[in-house]
Amino acid sequence: MTLGLSILRWSPSEFWRATPREVMAAFEGLKGGRKAEPARKSDLRRLMEAFPDG
Repeated sequence: MTLGLSILRWSPSEFWRATPREVMAAFEGLKGGRKAEPARKSDLRRLMEAFPDG
């Protein structure tokens, strides 16, 4: 709760709506985050199918 309410200054409703994954992502962002892995061809293909250009 200290992270969400005091450090991130989320409102109580923002804090209680946040998923554990969102809280951890915020924490990792504060401490420098995880190293992002490069995208793979399958990732690009999936994104192109989900969001086609035309």
